[in-house]
Parts: sequence; structure tokens; C-alpha cells
Amino acid sequence: MPSWEASTDDSPHDVARLLRCAPPPHDLEGTPMTQQSTELSETTYAELQEIAARYPQPRSGLLPMLHLVQAAQGRVTPEGIEACADILGISAADVSGVATFYTMYKRRPVGDYHVGVCTNTLCAVMGGDLIFERLKEHLDVGNDETTADGKVTLEHVECNAACDYAPVVMVNWEFMDNQTPQSATQLVDDLREGREVRSTRGPRICTWREAERVLAGFPDGRVDEGPAAGPASLVGLGIARERGWTAPDAEQFRDSGDESGADPAPAVPTEPAEKSQAIAEGGDSTAKQATAEEQAPTNVAAADKKEAQ
Repeated sequence: MPSWEASTDDSPHDVARLLRCAPPPHDLEGTPMTQQSTELSETTYAELQEIAARYPQPRSGLLPMLHLVQAAQGRVTPEGIEACADILGISAADVSGVATFYTMYKRRPVGDYHVGVCTNTLCAVMGGDLIFERLKEHLDVGNDETTADGKVTLEHVECNAACDYAPVVMVNWEFMDNQTPQSATQLVDDLREGREVRSTRGPRICTWREAERVLAGFPDGRVDEGPAAGPASLVGLGIARERGWTAPDAEQFRDSGDESGADPAPAVPTEPAEKSQAIAEGGDSTAKQATAEEQAPTNVAAADKKEAQ
């Protein structure tokens, strides 16, 4: 057991002393974060001004500006908040209100790798809860805590919009699809040991600060690494192409005389054989929509037809 870890035999005084001796997180150059100056560099301040200048209304640049603060300082610091407020001509309270509203902005130092485990409904039932519990035990941290070596910050996150690959883990906002407790523990071990890790969709995993700089609008040249969408995301498109299903033409819909502004109705198979097959595969909702198509006037949006019934 490392000398800075407490045991069950330690007194409260000893535990406090050991916690004070625990090694703090380090930055990319190996400097302990507790020893870092929180003063923004002239370069970072100039880049914050550059971000604000991108927008007709400068305060629209606040979100990427906060990401840049995190890239430079490892978290949203009071100095970073003041700099953003000064550049945008708003109060520090306004900036702080945004920084504390969104969970992607951190007020405490984040490790080199932010590991987010989706515990929303589908990922949870597919194993996300088990993965999160296993990683907490394996890394000896709780939610939104960082390992003593400063390498990994673990957090349970809400839906990552990747339900077709559940359960999903994200490392610095890159997808790690179809994870298991075993693959997730191997993932964090590889990250901590400095091995190159790639997303299951291709891109090499960068550090959290590097990712934050990209989110601030400064490209890293790796945008084309990996596919934009995997096979599971394209299954529906493949079925639609195979069966000749298409979305309604917007121009044709407008020419039909409907000026309600409603969205065009989704395409519903019209041939009896196609309709029977779609109803069999789609269940009650498809059957109701097909029935509505038969009973309602043709120039009424499907949503309105369903509501009329």
C-alpha cells in the first residue's frame, strides 16, 4: 500500500495527515496543480479576445471562452471568469452563472483523462451502472473525483446520444462503444500507464486539456480520424434505401396548398403489401398512422390526422 493511503487502523489525526501528503494532480508538464499560478498568460488572453471577435454579439462567445480557460488552467478559475467578463463587458456574476450551470465546466482540477460513464436509462440497463461501480472500486474514487496520480477523473454522465452502442463510456468526449466492466477497467489502466488509446470509432484519445482547446474552436488537425457514424447508426438508413422509403419532397408538400407551416408528414408505404409488412414490423404505432392516412384528407399532416382521431 502506498505510504499516503490510509488504513482502517489509522486514527482521524493520521488520516488527515496522510490526506495532506497525498500527491496532487499534475499538469501536462508534470507541475503539481496546487503549485500552478492561476494568472492567465498574455497568449491565452489574446485568444479569448479572438474568440469573442468571432461573433456579432461578443457574449455569444462565452461558452468556447470558458473551454479555453479550462484548456489553459485545468478548470474554470476566478481569474478566468474575470478575464471573460472584462473582454465581454459583462459582470463576473454573469460568467459564473454560466460556468456553474453547465456540467462540462469544472471548478476543480480535472485529470488528464475525463472518463464519463453513461448511466442514463438504456446504458444503465445494458450495464452502465455496473461499469460505473466497477470503475469506482478499481480507481478508488467516487463520482466527479480524480485519482491521486492526477490521471483519471471519473464521472457518471447523462445521455451521450449513442444509445445504439450502449453501454457507452466517453473519454474526453470521444466514444468508447459497447463497453463491459472488463473492457472499461482495461481502458483506464491503459490511460494511466500512458499507452496509446483510440476511440472505438477511430480517433486517438488526447488529453482533457487538448480536447478543451478543440471545443474552444482551435482545431487539432484530427477531425477526419475515424468514421462519422458506425454501422449500428446506419441500420435504419439501409432499410429505408432497400425498400425505397424516402422523405416527402418539401417543394411538393408546399405546392399541395397546405400553408399551416407544419412539418411534412413522414413517408408511409402505400402499396397493400408494403403496408402490411410495415405494420407487422412497426407495431401499433405504425398501424394507427396507416389507418389515419386512409381516413383523413391527403393534404393534412400525419401528426394532425393522429390528433384528430
